[in-house]
Amino acid sequence: MTSFTVKTSAPAVRCALGLATVFAPMLVAAMERPVSRQVKMPAIVRLLADIKAETPKPPLMELVWKGADIDGDGAPDFANPTGAAPRGHDAFGDGEFGARRDGGTRAHEGVDYVAQAGQAVRAPMSGYVTKIGFAYAGDTALKFVEITNPALGYAARAFYVNPGVEVGQTVRLGQSIGTVASLQDHYRGITDHVHLEILAPGGDRVNAAQLITPTMVAKVGQAA
Repeated sequence: MTSFTVKTSAPAVRCALGLATVFAPMLVAAMERPVSRQVKMPAIVRLLADIKAETPKPPLMELVWKGADIDGDGAPDFANPTGAAPRGHDAFGDGEFGARRDGGTRAHEGVDYVAQAGQAVRAPMSGYVTKIGFAYAGDTALKFVEITNPALGYAARAFYVNPGVEVGQTVRLGQSIGTVASLQDHYRGITDHVHLEILAPGGDRVNAAQLITPTMVAKVGQAA
């Protein structure tokens, strides 16, 4: 077997030893503290993240019913008696003011506000209870409550109510005046509702939907 001998000069050996002396500590340090592999977030991504974090969330909205202020004192004079929307179309017709009744021989004189039997009915107007009557002649099951406001000259009649007030009693806007009566014995399958009639000065009936209108407002005290 042939052997080979590599001849190394003394200066070369000294140079190699010197380089080893210089780089050895750096190599050890690198092994003990490896370079982080974390990728730095691009500037545009950071900017978009900051904008998203600073953009306020939209408020939660809710539907409320706003009554008209006809006396100009800054407060509403009318209120939705059930807090729900007017009755739409069902097998018995429509609940809007002026809707056809009895094959078109007469017009609907009020607005029907959707309700659930047994729920509270709120006073649609402040005033005095001037009458508690029957919705239909000869039928004592379904009643109405009439409220008159002498200062405004208006009156309101809420039909299909189990009265919780008495004639002569003073009521304020939004106060409970009774509960909703079920209409199922009289009109099987109809949408239960409160029929509201508003009588203007002079006795003409006016469209309650023009005096009680829906609007969206931000919820108070709730985070988005």
